[in-house]
Amino acid sequence: MARNIFFTIAIGGILAVTVLYPFWPPVSWALLFLGPYIALGLYDMYLSEHNVLRLYPVIGHMRYAMEFISPEIQQYFIETNESGRPYNRLQRNLVYARAGKGLDTQPFGTQWDIMDVGYQRANHSLNPKKVPEDKTRVVVGGPDCKKPYNASRLNISAMSFGALSPTAIHALNAGAKRGGFYHNTGEGGLSPYHLAGGGDIVWQIGTGYFGCRTKDGGFDAEQFKKTANQDVVKMIEIKLSQGAKPAHGGVLPGAKVNGEIARTRGVPEGEDVISPPAHKAFSTPEGLLKFVAELREMTDGKPVGFKLCIGKKSEFMSICKAILETGIKPDFITVDGAEGGTGAAPPEFSNRLGVPINEGLIFVHNCLVGIAARADIRVIASGKVVSGFDLMEKIALGADMCNVARPMMFSLGCIQSLKCNTNKCPTGIATQDPRRARAIDVEDRQIRVANYHAATIESFCELVGACGLDDPQYLTPHHIFQRMADQTELSADLLYEFIDDGELLTGKIRDSFHHDWVMANAKEWP
Repeated sequence: MARNIFFTIAIGGILAVTVLYPFWPPVSWALLFLGPYIALGLYDMYLSEHNVLRLYPVIGHMRYAMEFISPEIQQYFIETNESGRPYNRLQRNLVYARAGKGLDTQPFGTQWDIMDVGYQRANHSLNPKKVPEDKTRVVVGGPDCKKPYNASRLNISAMSFGALSPTAIHALNAGAKRGGFYHNTGEGGLSPYHLAGGGDIVWQIGTGYFGCRTKDGGFDAEQFKKTANQDVVKMIEIKLSQGAKPAHGGVLPGAKVNGEIARTRGVPEGEDVISPPAHKAFSTPEGLLKFVAELREMTDGKPVGFKLCIGKKSEFMSICKAILETGIKPDFITVDGAEGGTGAAPPEFSNRLGVPINEGLIFVHNCLVGIAARADIRVIASGKVVSGFDLMEKIALGADMCNVARPMMFSLGCIQSLKCNTNKCPTGIATQDPRRARAIDVEDRQIRVANYHAATIESFCELVGACGLDDPQYLTPHHIFQRMADQTELSADLLYEFIDDGELLTGKIRDSFHHDWVMANAKEWP
């Protein structure tokens, strides 16, 4: 058959060698190629688990070889500067240039289609201002906080030891120290590598309570106090959900749980580590806030908040009602977007669950304004922030500051190979293979992390000043414009709905918020 022509020719070659060998012995060298070819062909035809190889022995392997290198071909030769996902080449190159203090200007004008639907921009002023350096920081700490923290507007988002290599964590923390910003630990516990660089720490407590965990997976208050009261730990973040896999617990295979990870997380070495979807320490909105108060008391008043991706809106409104009924306010709320990243997640969770960052951010901001609590609670946006404009946009829409993860990985040398879930990261960042992790030069990469942060903050300040403002706190949704399908533009204050201060406390709640507010219940999740 035509599809087996090469295999048929190989068999014919064997017969030819048999016939010619008595007359020309060197022809036997052909068996070095023909023998393995025939053996592989027979295996493919009768034993292979692939349909293609059973029908196209040997040459069918070309299909799988091309499939194997397809992502690299797509990234290097096919995708345009604007089409890459989740971060395009323009975004990645900007981080690389700023991290390396290289040329971050561009020639010949914008490469973005500024008339494309969804394109965002801001209006400049003919009276630009200079933003003072102290306006690039925000004090986190509400009325019940005794140890407020003066945070940068841009910080390292949650990435766990286990998801990232020891050298990657070390370089990130040392970069945070150099640049004067904080490093969120992620839910995998506070490892020695988070402490190695001396950078400020936000310790994230997830559903697995790693680092403050009882043997049965509950919360251990004594272990928590011992770790949380270290001077380097500036804030505590309770993780409720994550944008890339909301309502889904993590799984770290036992093969990855080496001695260091086991000690850091407080789990047995070599066994699978399961993070449950929900917390054991509380099960209601009021319970969450009481847990916030308990952690704040255990740390003698350090800022305590929580992180979530918005899903059912009535559930976040239930937290707002619990704030009103208990009088307990978190010091900050981190809003993660559905477009957020992770080392590994079920595709349905990443692709189909959760509210995108802008909508989720605006909703949280609206709810806090609606209960007249926004002034006491800082809001942190987490998801798809790369440039100074991204930072300005999120603050204009309701955030006080931003956390970034994948751009920080780019500053370490990440090439978006999408191998994070294989333990075979080609840059040594998302792996626990010590041979691969050695690729990261901590001394060099920490400088790049700090450089990226400094250049992004500088760009942010220049943009804010270009809009005629001398303080980011004056940014409003009116400063951000978006191109619509009919080729008109709308400012964000017209594109999205923003409610009045204290509106949820009155009897005149607009229809778009009324149903979820009525459904909300401080004592249970509706």
